[in-house]
Amino acid sequence: MKKIFSAAASLVCACLPAAAQGGPWTLSDCIAYALEHNISVQQNSIAVSQREVDLNTAKSRMLPGISASASENFSFGRGLTSDNTYTNSNTSSTSFSIGGEMPIFQGLDIVNGIKLGKLDLSSATADLEKARDDIRVAVAQAYAQILYNQEILEVAEYQVAHDASLLEQVQARRDAGKASDAEVAAQKATLAQSELSRTQAQGNLMLSKLDLTQLLELPSPDGFDVVRPEVEAFEPQLLTDPEEIYGIAVGIRPAVLSASIKVEAADVSIAKAKGAYLPTLSLSGGIGTNYYTTSNVQSPSFSEQLRNNFSQYIGLSLNVPIFSRFSTRNAVRNAELSRKNSALQLESAKKNLYKEIQQAYYNALTSQARYSSSRESSLSAEQYYEMTEQKYLAGKAGITDYNDAKNSYLKAKSEFLQARYECLFQTRLLDFYEGRDIVF
Repeated sequence: MKKIFSAAASLVCACLPAAAQGGPWTLSDCIAYALEHNISVQQNSIAVSQREVDLNTAKSRMLPGISASASENFSFGRGLTSDNTYTNSNTSSTSFSIGGEMPIFQGLDIVNGIKLGKLDLSSATADLEKARDDIRVAVAQAYAQILYNQEILEVAEYQVAHDASLLEQVQARRDAGKASDAEVAAQKATLAQSELSRTQAQGNLMLSKLDLTQLLELPSPDGFDVVRPEVEAFEPQLLTDPEEIYGIAVGIRPAVLSASIKVEAADVSIAKAKGAYLPTLSLSGGIGTNYYTTSNVQSPSFSEQLRNNFSQYIGLSLNVPIFSRFSTRNAVRNAELSRKNSALQLESAKKNLYKEIQQAYYNALTSQARYSSSRESSLSAEQYYEMTEQKYLAGKAGITDYNDAKNSYLKAKSEFLQARYECLFQTRLLDFYEGRDIVF
């Protein structure tokens, strides 16, 4: 049993990246693992394989169809003979044949079917890449949220440690007659609130890890951790104009490529439907033989009959459509309507992409402004907190003023941390629309 468990554990480890087995995950580790294991990506990959099979099926229609058959029949009962009498007779017949049919011209149905198969494969491949892009963005966003929650937890833990130390100082000052019981009670309440904030921060961090591990299709967030990149020196970069970004993105983003390919496929579908107006021509041929036996009748030998009954045939079959009860006309109309719908979908995909880029641009612009202002606010709050702390230690400020200054600083720092990671993610998202990888 121990060997079984050991083997199972080894198998699980083998499926994980090296970073996952020995330490925290990098963003590239997470993205690579998600691309391999995410169910949505796997489903789109299967769709690509199906379109490959469909294309092979379309190509195989150019090949001749060959079939072989064999049959054995028995008949028995009374029948009229040549001398006008009735007699019981048993008859058996055995036949063998092989035949084939070769399409020569099928109204361009086969040619257009192959074109359509290739376009469907290209469209499915683009859809797969879109699914991969979606998971890349989702993983990066979840990763950034973990980084933010980690820093918030550190702030909360610092607050708890600091408030606990301050409580000891206040209690010592009370024992020395320099502080009141009310100050001690107030500091106990402050410490309790800090501990609650730490608990909430721990919960938020675990939930953000759960979000990411679910994207990775991992069974549990237990023991999961990420590498913390160096972001202390992060500075907002000059943003590229959204029109320029769109000009690049419209030619490379898979959602637009897929929609564009579907318009091409719709054109081919129209041509394929119109092909039903054209005649079709096919070549067929075959060979066959048979063997008969009748009771009370001397029959030639099996080999002699097979030789003498041997037959061959070859022929051309021409089919000219004259009236198909408007089925072809209606098929062409449906194909033309589908083409109009595909064109609208393409236009919608382009507009959605433009909206996404605009939204990402203004989100990045807003996050940059928020980052700059929150950084200044955090620095000012930190300076005020340090001055108030010195005043409190010198007995020139009360504990309430001190805690208010501390809480204002911690709030400002939390807002700064959130703004920094939001700015980092939104900036990298714009880079992603231009075809670059998301990296922190």
